[in-house]
Parts: sequence; structure tokens; C-alpha cells
Amino acid sequence: MAKRSSKGIAAAGDSTVHPLFPGISGPAGTGWDPLGGNDDRRDQSYLRKVKPQNPNQKLLMDAIKTHNLVVALGPAGTGKTYIAISSAVEALESGSVDRIVLSRPAIEAGESIGYLPGDMHEKMAPFLRPLYDALTDRLGSKRLRMMMADGTIEIAPVGFMRGRTLNNAFVVIDEAQNCTYAQIKMLLTRLGWHSTMVLTGDPDQTDLLDNLSGLADIARRLEAVEGIAVARLTEKDIVRHPLVASMLTVL
Repeated sequence: MAKRSSKGIAAAGDSTVHPLFPGISGPAGTGWDPLGGNDDRRDQSYLRKVKPQNPNQKLLMDAIKTHNLVVALGPAGTGKTYIAISSAVEALESGSVDRIVLSRPAIEAGESIGYLPGDMHEKMAPFLRPLYDALTDRLGSKRLRMMMADGTIEIAPVGFMRGRTLNNAFVVIDEAQNCTYAQIKMLLTRLGWHSTMVLTGDPDQTDLLDNLSGLADIARRLEAVEGIAVARLTEKDIVRHPLVASMLTVL
């Protein structure tokens, strides 16, 4: 056993033996990390800018940069929410706004899960999971927790938005197809000075009863208003699995 151990030590010091992952092993290294290093280095990698994958996504991104109010309509998988969240993070990082306000109707997708325990944030967490996922992808989980703790990123349920004026903020209203006409009108009139608001939704995929969703009607009316952009994405703009686009043509 002693001879075998000495051979192992000699082999470890042999100059012909090279580390499998150069630069991160050895006495001063930290060893291989499947996540690419520590949290700080990993968080910095999320600061890259998002590039449009098709012409309509580029039109949407340009509209957000040049308009204070944008309505983004399109089927599932076209990147509406992700582009809105990415634009919000870029505006926050550049100092154009002081905070990000996220809102989403608390509507279940066809089934009721009953009352949820906890405070307001815990009750809203299941409904806001898609927004959290996009924010985590752009900021990293550590920075997201810090920004939510100090109020830089705020979760505002639709039912609690009445009476507010959102100044110096980037506001994202997701799943707006699950809001009534009166709710969307109330949300739109929250827009304050030096703020940007983006409504996203798919009028063909509402969880409300027939003729209750106000998104399509609101978008049609706002198209005639100067200074407001209405971006319409189609099945050709879907960036998820190709089968998603194929299914939506027959479903």
C-alpha cells in the first residue's frame, strides 16, 4: 500500500499530467464548478443584451425604446414577456428608471387551487413565476433577491394598483388578456412621469369567460393614439420548440 501511494504522488507531480480543466484546478484554483464559478462571476454574465430573433421582435424592442406605452400582442412563445423584462432590466441598469414594477392578474389556468397561505408576496408567487424566471435569467438569483428586498423591483397585484401614480418606473403588465376592459383602463392610467409601461398578452388565450377580456378592444382603440405603440407578433415569431408554432395553427 505504501509503494502504491508513493507512485500516486509521483504521478501527480509529473509534468506530463495536465489538468482536465486548465485554469481552475491546482493549489490556487477552486476546482471544477458545473455552474461556471462563484455567484458574483455568474451574475455578471447575465448583463449581456438580448438580441431580436426575428423582425417583429426587433420592432417590439425598438417600440419599447421610443414609446412610453407599448402593447405587445402575440401567441405563446413569441418572447413578449422576456423582451419586456429584459428592456426593464436594461432601463434600470442604465439609470433611465429608478425601479421596476411588475403586475399580473391572479387568474388560474382553468382550475382553482383554493386559498393560498402566506402574505401578499407569497400568495402572488405562483402567478408571478414566469416573471421571476425571466428576471433571474437577466439578473441572477442573488441580485434579484437584493433588489426585491430594497424595493427596486416591486410586485404589485392588479387589484392593488388603483390610485397609484408610477413615476420613474418601468412597468410590466403581463398576461393582460386575463384583465377586463375596466382593469386595463385602470392600469394604463397609472402611468406617471419618466415611466415606461408595457402590456403583454395573447387575446386568443384568455382564462376569463367569453367577451370579458378587454385586451383586444383596448389595443384596437390605442392604435389610433399618437405616442402609443401596438406590436403584433404572429406564429412565425415563436422562438420556442418548432412544434409550438405548428400546434397553434390547428388548435
